[in-house]
Amino acid sequence: MEKNEVWKVFLSNPVPFCGGLLSGLLGLDIKQDPLRSWLESQGLTVEEKPGSTGGPTSISIE
Repeated sequence: MEKNEVWKVFLSNPVPFCGGLLSGLLGLDIKQDPLRSWLESQGLTVEEKPGSTGGPTSISIE
């Protein structure tokens, strides 16, 4: 993401952008309420990554 794109997103949606930035700095999970519902009320959608298992996967090597 280029710097110009970041500024465009910030200027078009300053409240959700700052909320997302603050939650990242505090280590909050945006997939959980109340942060998720607040971001969605500000006009953002929280999407799950496809194929996300939520934890480590064990493998066996022969």
